[in-house]
Amino acid sequence: MFPSFCSSRKEITTHWEWLENNLLQTLAIFDNAEDITTFVKGKIHGIIAEENKNQQPQGEEDPGKFKEAELKMRKQFGMPEGEKLVNYYSCSYWKGRVPRQGWLYLTVNHLCFYSFLLGKEVTLIVQWVDVTQLEKNATLLFPECIKVSTRDSELYFSMFLNISETFKLMEQLANIAMRQLLDNKGFVEDMLLPKPSKPLKNISALKRDLDARAKNDWYRATFRLPKDERLDGHTDCTLWTPFNKIHILGQMFVSNDYICFASKAEEACHLIIPLREVTIVEKADSSSVLPSPLSISTKSKMTFLFANLKDRDFLVQRISDFLLKTSSKKPCSNGKTRKKSLGDQTCEETPELSPSSPLEVSPASPFNNQLANFCADKVPTASHGLLKLFGTNHENISESHWAKEKMKEESWNIHFFEYGRGMCMYRTAKTRELVLKGIPENLRGELWLLFSGAWNEMVTHPGYYADLVEQSVGKYSLATEEIERDLHRSMPEHPAFQNELGIAALRRVLTAYAFRNPTIGYCQAMNIVTSVLLLYCNEEEAFWLLVALCERMLPDYYNTRVVGALVDQGIFEELTQDCLPHLSEKMQDLGVISSISLSWFLTLFLSVMPFESAVVIVDCFFYEGIKVILQVSLAILDANMDKLLNCSDEGEAMTVLGRYLDNVINRHSVSPPIPHLHALLTSGDEPPVQIDIFQLIKTAYEKFSHLKADDIEQMRFKQRLKVIHSLEDTAKRSVVRAVSGDIGFSMQELEDLYVVFKAKHLMSCYWGNCAAASQRDQSLPYLEQYRINMEQFKDLFASLTPWSCGLHTPVLAERMFHVLDENKDSLINFKEFATGMSGMYHGDLTEKLKLLYKLHLPPALNPEEAESALEATNYFTDDKTTEVSPYVSELDLFLQCDSQEPAVQEDKTSREKNSKEQGDIFSLCCQIAP
Repeated sequence: MFPSFCSSRKEITTHWEWLENNLLQTLAIFDNAEDITTFVKGKIHGIIAEENKNQQPQGEEDPGKFKEAELKMRKQFGMPEGEKLVNYYSCSYWKGRVPRQGWLYLTVNHLCFYSFLLGKEVTLIVQWVDVTQLEKNATLLFPECIKVSTRDSELYFSMFLNISETFKLMEQLANIAMRQLLDNKGFVEDMLLPKPSKPLKNISALKRDLDARAKNDWYRATFRLPKDERLDGHTDCTLWTPFNKIHILGQMFVSNDYICFASKAEEACHLIIPLREVTIVEKADSSSVLPSPLSISTKSKMTFLFANLKDRDFLVQRISDFLLKTSSKKPCSNGKTRKKSLGDQTCEETPELSPSSPLEVSPASPFNNQLANFCADKVPTASHGLLKLFGTNHENISESHWAKEKMKEESWNIHFFEYGRGMCMYRTAKTRELVLKGIPENLRGELWLLFSGAWNEMVTHPGYYADLVEQSVGKYSLATEEIERDLHRSMPEHPAFQNELGIAALRRVLTAYAFRNPTIGYCQAMNIVTSVLLLYCNEEEAFWLLVALCERMLPDYYNTRVVGALVDQGIFEELTQDCLPHLSEKMQDLGVISSISLSWFLTLFLSVMPFESAVVIVDCFFYEGIKVILQVSLAILDANMDKLLNCSDEGEAMTVLGRYLDNVINRHSVSPPIPHLHALLTSGDEPPVQIDIFQLIKTAYEKFSHLKADDIEQMRFKQRLKVIHSLEDTAKRSVVRAVSGDIGFSMQELEDLYVVFKAKHLMSCYWGNCAAASQRDQSLPYLEQYRINMEQFKDLFASLTPWSCGLHTPVLAERMFHVLDENKDSLINFKEFATGMSGMYHGDLTEKLKLLYKLHLPPALNPEEAESALEATNYFTDDKTTEVSPYVSELDLFLQCDSQEPAVQEDKTSREKNSKEQGDIFSLCCQIAP
């Protein structure tokens, strides 16, 4: 509050007056000097504590209690300094039917439990990467508990103070571990997350980090925002909705670049306001009907009125700060931003930009065509969707079809008038209802961009796609080869892709994305989806829609292992079991679900259903997400239940489903029917029954309306554990099969050895020694994906080798590593490791001697050791055996440690009696070495 010393009389007087005003008046209420002294001491200690608290670094909110728990965790479980504690909880671990009360420690990479009760100690350590299942349930035997399953055990924990919080944190940590197995990305603290204004007691910085990440993930998924957007805060409020003239209760969310609103009642209203569109933020006059109102106006002349805000002044200031940062970024032609002085603009108003700026053009803007033509002159991109060039022949379409299409357009125009058009449109149940009826072809591209959130990324990265196209021209890679091979298989029946214009546009978009995201590169099915996007959007728009699909809406779908599709396939199987129990067992017996779901999910039904029908499902997908794909899939199985129950094999079931899908028609389409692949499967004596696509979607929504987006995300976590562990098991079996023919270990021994080898690799990722991890490339064969460096090899050598020789062990380990590292990249893969271990365990005496001899020659030796060995060899040829005794003694130690060779033991005894035989054995090594 004030300094401990003062440099002038004025300062002393000022501080003394403060003491009189703040303390002396209070001291008058005390009866004796002892109470006064106690009060003053306490007041001063409180001031000091408050001052220290304010000076405490962010992220160290409770250094005493939490730090003590972290130190205890490291000591009890032998964890290094690099292992960070996230949180700890008092709970019981059930060992059989007996609960052991203790402490559960959740670290970044481990779940640990310690209990010491009545002289009995319990210590558990489980790596998150080994967790195969997490469940929160209650049984007759166990009270409400958390079940943690690994391949080898099932652990039960209960009696938590807040079991939901604990379980949520465990899910997050296990999910991070699965991401590490999937893409080799471990946990890194996000330094850009907003920090709390007040310190939080008993919560670690990591726990706060994880909580913030969970909120950010939900925020971005709910409002389809870019993946780098970070939620700053949220507050309860009401929103005035002019279309029905009521105040809707909900929450306002504020982040760096967006203001969003979600109503409490599901689907009542969602609103997304990009700050780049905001012109004015102002406080309106309060009244009993409208307390603490806040008005936000946009460039499209829309005004949004929020009320019942608890801390309106702080909120206005926060939004103004973000607006100021937004206005200081001016887009350049190359897609980069140019900083502008913060003092150039006021907090409430953003600068006017010219209509030609792509940042300011919304999908509804009349400048769309001007922008498209401008871009077409600059870069080799198609300025319109390909349907405008290779569209419908109006003469072949009946007037009634055109009339229905015009009615749809008119319905959307009325909706735009009432609810707004562009990114700031009110999204309500009415919006969803119009989507379910099918989006008009003229509006399809615009609304796909809005609903998917791709528009936000496109307008904030002007010129990005053009730069990628320019960079990728003439560049060749495995991805470009695969793209070239699949170009003519992408909707070959459509006229837009029967010529070089359409093929070239598809090539540019796919190649540009492969250069943007080399981790994914190119995956089959991307060509089919992208070709449909190009029909309704120009190239740049199709590119950003592809980004939204691959990186946000269908995460992990389009990679070499299609993990995301397998995860959702697991969800589909689980939903089939819950919703269609009579059919589920039959489908499992036939093995159909795994065959059908991948093609349905990866291509959004575009490869298995007539184009004009499948594109209606794509409409719903961009609005609803994966939920609609699951609902339609369940409806298809339900509609064919009787026929599927009578199928005798997988082929018959596939024919039933193929015939059904091929006859899902869109009677309202203004496009002529396109010949479809499944037509080959649907020939038969009976005429096929036609299914209306809109009726199918309506049935799917009505019958399976219980599916919620949050529930699907929860199911995705559960299935991701299963899928990634299944893939890891497959990788292990592949590696073991590749190695087993060349060495002496059994299959089971190799599997055990692989687990140890992989664990050592992961340990380096955990605690900062990431030389091997940083070079892991998942595009490589499984055998090459996990590799270890010399320090990791030394640890394994010391614990596994039969040649452990005390002080000589590190030297032998280092030399063995150099021998096994044939390509000299300072890393060895599992085959090289297993080969070295096999030579020591299973080689005969001659092979072991040859291997040991190699450890005394380059490349096992470093230059200094090689020179010393050369001198020793010269001495030996002159019968000066005393000079080579260091090498002979290492050989002698090896033979002493190899208890599995009786002949060697006998030889050891004879050498102890006669030192001359040491030279004889060394001579033998020289003779048998290559």
